[in-house]
Amino acid sequence: MAASQKQKLVIVESPAKAKTIGKFLGRGYKVEACNGHVRDLPKSTIGVDVAHGFEPKYITIRGRGEILERIRKEAKNASKVILATDPDREGEAISWHLASILHIDPLSPCRVEFHEITANAIKNAMKSPRPIDLKLVDAQQARRVLDRLVGYKISPLLWAKVRKGLSAGRVQSVATRMIVDRENEIDAFVPQEYWTVTADFTDGKQKFSAKYVMGGDEKTAITSEKEATAIKDRLKGLNYSVSAVRFAERKKNPQPPFTTSVLQQEAVRKLSFTTKKTMQIAQVLYEGVDVEGEGTVGLISYIRTDSTRLSEEALAAAREFIAQNYAPEYLPETANIYKGRKNAQDAHEAIRPTDVNRLPENVKGSLTRDQYRLYKLIYDRFLASQMTPAVFETMTVEVSDGDDVFRFGGMKKKFPGCTVIYEEGQDEPSEKETLLPEVQMGDKVTLKDIDADQHFTQPPARYTEASLVRAMEELGIGRPSTYAPTISTILGRGYVERENKALVPTELGELVTDMMTENFSSIVDVKFTADMENDLDTVEEGKDWHEIIGRFYDPFMVQMAQAESTIEKVEVKDEVSNVVCDKCGAMMVYKMGRFGRFLACPNFPACRNTMPILKTIDAHCPKCGSEIVVRNTKRGRVFYGCGKYPECDYTSWDMPVDDRCEQCGSPMVAKFDRKKDITWHVCTNETCKHRVEIETKATEIEE
Repeated sequence: MAASQKQKLVIVESPAKAKTIGKFLGRGYKVEACNGHVRDLPKSTIGVDVAHGFEPKYITIRGRGEILERIRKEAKNASKVILATDPDREGEAISWHLASILHIDPLSPCRVEFHEITANAIKNAMKSPRPIDLKLVDAQQARRVLDRLVGYKISPLLWAKVRKGLSAGRVQSVATRMIVDRENEIDAFVPQEYWTVTADFTDGKQKFSAKYVMGGDEKTAITSEKEATAIKDRLKGLNYSVSAVRFAERKKNPQPPFTTSVLQQEAVRKLSFTTKKTMQIAQVLYEGVDVEGEGTVGLISYIRTDSTRLSEEALAAAREFIAQNYAPEYLPETANIYKGRKNAQDAHEAIRPTDVNRLPENVKGSLTRDQYRLYKLIYDRFLASQMTPAVFETMTVEVSDGDDVFRFGGMKKKFPGCTVIYEEGQDEPSEKETLLPEVQMGDKVTLKDIDADQHFTQPPARYTEASLVRAMEELGIGRPSTYAPTISTILGRGYVERENKALVPTELGELVTDMMTENFSSIVDVKFTADMENDLDTVEEGKDWHEIIGRFYDPFMVQMAQAESTIEKVEVKDEVSNVVCDKCGAMMVYKMGRFGRFLACPNFPACRNTMPILKTIDAHCPKCGSEIVVRNTKRGRVFYGCGKYPECDYTSWDMPVDDRCEQCGSPMVAKFDRKKDITWHVCTNETCKHRVEIETKATEIEE
């Protein structure tokens, strides 16, 4: 092929992205995928030359040889090589490694960034190649070297003193400690008793409830049943009237478009996704999906970002869409601009749809159920971020006999504003709209009923994935790309378990954390880790990373020497299950493997029997009466099946319940209406379709 006819070679990270971009660039380009990192530190040794400035020793990653050989061959025949790996530190480092392997000058205009995978974005990016940003490369190298030093020094110590397969890490050890510390807070919490007195009043036409406010101060607590009963008895039979009526207006501003951490939090709350699942689905939506009528196209912008910034084009498109599809009062006079959090890198836009006219409903048929749900979450949040605030009317009513005061507080929505599209999920129940009584100052009201209720103060809640991500971000622990893998690691190592949605430390997690706290206090210290993260960020501004690592290393090695001589070996016994080994009759024990926990026979190696751990629900198979277990399809979707499979082939997408339909006797399943916050038990007989409303929280229904 003549030089003028040679194609340009574009190298990206994933095959899916290569396929999408190849369609946009056409015949003049060849697009190849390197499948992520091609070189890394060796697994067999520490791979860092401590004696010579902590220089890393890179080798080709096992399994990447054939990929590199193909890329070398294509590069040799190409008129130009363009490095188009992901637009972040990791992507910059991958491009640098590729440039080294292909003998490309990193200071030549060989690097482009694709912040979204659409035709216009790809073609515009190709017009502006730049040199590789060596400061970003150094920032990635600094983190990699530091993490290798911590992991490869401490982990063998844990293997020798506790158990094989354990690990320590700069971020994972702090995250584990946060969960352990929270559990200790809960264990040490002493509940305080308090009582509330609530009365129902009527003016003859309407009824409303109000809370007794001792001395007019809601903070004054009633601390005993005796005190509450005395107050309740004294308040009966008195003459009451409305002593105050106050109206106010409250606005609920739209939330900014998603950053990585907030997307992970909302997907946990609203979709019951794990952080890992969220990022896996988001990656596919970014890289490209085959949309009917359009071909393969990226549906959302780049997914690893801590910025709430939106481009002028995205803002203009959103405002135009709102103006055309909603009443004028939904569009603010100027675009909503959001201030990012302190220390945000602001390298990329917020996560948003690549085309506001690509409605979730219009692409639903081209997406899996979970892809659609996540895309809709991102789309709705983006569009709502450019709308006017919701407006609520609030009302405070005080009822008094002259000395004693009852207070009613309520609100109703006057104008939906941004909430017509999107409302942020909450870790705790939020205020709900109430029916506001039509009363005026001086109105006489009658006490109809009065109750005293006992309460106890509650300990702090256990972390969920959502609240842990938020806490890590607020404390400066890790960065957007690290939250999901950190949580996956501490779960995979057996340091933490999920109980419903809560993250609970295991005995092993507590033991390792105590050992780390006693011997490596700085590694698991939140402030030290946050300060180190900030130091590492300064490398992107040109600070010498060798100096940062050197300042950390010497004190760290002193701690290592002390720990090796003082830590005694600890025996961690395997937790015994209630499952009997079906080969030798022993009680199976829980073990941790590379894919998580499993059951194993304690008589290994004489008996090598293992079993997966099956999650069961409180219902029985309608066919044979056996336990129902929770299973997953190959694509990760949850379904329910009989525990006696394959002897019994019962399966259901919806969660079975033990109730039988009162009209036809067929089995019933649970379905949850998130918009109305209602759970239904629904008959599985399609000709019947009988359903019964059940008072159940959303978290009780498996996603």
